[in-house]
Amino acid sequence: MSNSSASKKAQTMADLMKSVKSTFVVPKKGESFEGTVTKLTSSEILVDIGSKTEATVLEKDKRLLRNLLGQIKVGDKVTVTVLNPESDMGNPVVSLRRFIEDKLWEEIEKLKGEKKEFEVTIDDITKGGFLVSTPSGISGFLPNSQTQFLEVNQNQIGKKVLASLLEINRQEHKIIFSQKTTMGRQDFEKEIINLSPEQKIYATITNITPFGIFVSLQGKEKPIEGFIHLSEISWEKLENVPSSYKIGEKIEAEIINFDKKNFKVNLSIKQLTEAPFQKELEKFIEERKVTAKITKVLSSGVILDLGENIEGFIKKEKIPPTVSFNEGAEITATVLEVDKKKHRVILVPVLKEKPIGYR
Repeated sequence: MSNSSASKKAQTMADLMKSVKSTFVVPKKGESFEGTVTKLTSSEILVDIGSKTEATVLEKDKRLLRNLLGQIKVGDKVTVTVLNPESDMGNPVVSLRRFIEDKLWEEIEKLKGEKKEFEVTIDDITKGGFLVSTPSGISGFLPNSQTQFLEVNQNQIGKKVLASLLEINRQEHKIIFSQKTTMGRQDFEKEIINLSPEQKIYATITNITPFGIFVSLQGKEKPIEGFIHLSEISWEKLENVPSSYKIGEKIEAEIINFDKKNFKVNLSIKQLTEAPFQKELEKFIEERKVTAKITKVLSSGVILDLGENIEGFIKKEKIPPTVSFNEGAEITATVLEVDKKKHRVILVPVLKEKPIGYR
């Protein structure tokens, strides 16, 4: 063989070796690569990313691992993030978390767009509602205000219920579920066309919360949501909803107004009966002097207890700058007018001396 032929052959082999070596990927920590799943078991997941050896997927979270096994198969293209360029065994160690998260959010956005109900499992109970998850691993919050016929004070963990996606925000990792039918402004306007304030209706209790009762009432064609605030249940001041009210129970209530922003009908139970202190209010005629104890001193004025759940109120502008009142003090005041709507008597203080400039 001539020198030129040997040199050409050596050069060709060197080039070949060089080209072979250059096809290998040299991964660095934090880098992302697209690869192909070559092995998929509960004990080992391998991905070919073009390095000297196949990359090993590390996932210690058993729940995420189950989701992983359920969503990919051998031969699938995946995107991995390098955790360790080379382990003790010589394999790159990678993570599929970002890939799975992207897949989950694709599903979340699809479900939100479809506005369909699907099955979720209650994982935990909080003061404000329920922590729930879908079979594919989407976890989120189901607020008490968005539940239907679901007892808050019972152990519901493990129970499966139907819900839809109400609100999503990937940046804040916020996923809110709802059991209630999504309704737009036009739908709401259409459903309440035959309803009016002061109308008496029957409704079914769907949820009981510390701040009131949610109900379902019949609109023109579809059920719509109603709400009875704690203060509208009884003429007496309540700390909690009475235990006599049960989810699924049908009750009578009176329409107060329509919340067109949140598509709810505000209702009252107490308005079905006459306020027990209406007759008592009639006793407070103009110019009558009363003596009462101060219960609260506010920036807007002073509140007094006139008995029979009737409040007296002295407006700030009726109190001279040189005069101050303290809670618990007993004072004499004159009736100025009666606010029957608020069940409040408007008063002016009786002053021993009229300060300069006081009207």
